[in-house]
Amino acid sequence: MISLSYLLRFLEEDSPFGDVTSEAIIPEGTKAKAVIIAKQNGVIAGVEEAKALFEHFGVEVEVRKRDGEEVKKGDIILELTGDARAILLVERTALNVMGRMSGIATEVRRLVDRVRAVNLKVCIAGTRKTLLKPLDKRAILIGGGEMHRFSLSDAVLIKDNHLALVPLEEAIRRAKGFSVYKVVEVEVESLEDAIKAAKAGADVVMLDNMSPTEIAETIEALKREGLRERVKIEVSGGITPENIEEYAELDIDVISLGYLTHSVRNFDVSLEIIGKA
Repeated sequence: MISLSYLLRFLEEDSPFGDVTSEAIIPEGTKAKAVIIAKQNGVIAGVEEAKALFEHFGVEVEVRKRDGEEVKKGDIILELTGDARAILLVERTALNVMGRMSGIATEVRRLVDRVRAVNLKVCIAGTRKTLLKPLDKRAILIGGGEMHRFSLSDAVLIKDNHLALVPLEEAIRRAKGFSVYKVVEVEVESLEDAIKAAKAGADVVMLDNMSPTEIAETIEALKREGLRERVKIEVSGGITPENIEEYAELDIDVISLGYLTHSVRNFDVSLEIIGKA
């Protein structure tokens, strides 16, 4: 679960001086019962985070659906009992967290299922194209995907802007010498550079913005050179839900998609007060 201190930042932003509406009209000490309900089908995520937020304010939580479970429209996810003001204070933050995480998890699960129907060895991964990494990366894992790098500190990923300053082979040599514990990945856009990167000792070669035909040709060239088994092949750029199977059919290891986090569609969940406790 994501740390409570991280989650409380969102709540502090939403209520810097309290919830004036609830404080104005709901008598202090009023107890209430509430439920959080799925308003669509999909994969639920953010349950543990919502539970932690409510419990921090003394609300009793009964979990009816756990992270990673598939839910249907109308399913109850959480049952809540406690101070009415506390429930309403946390409501929107909890729903925002669950909605975003469930949206990501649902899309990841959908793509994982489609890719595995074509090629069991291919993984779906996210990217760093997000400002809400703890939430988004955990949601990707819940959906069955891979996080990729969590931060710039996790692994070496040599991109085009690095290669504009340092030649490819030298960049790999420097990276390999920097630490024996860091994976070295190189982003390339041509067959020639893919072979150079593999020969220079890259652990992962990312084929960026290449068509399925170009990728297939590159992989065959790596096989002819005896290099394919020495590297992991990641593909990225220009991959969409509409064409993802074309890429999954190839002899690759990872498909990474930034849109999983930078264009997430929120999952619809709602909180309903069902009466006084």
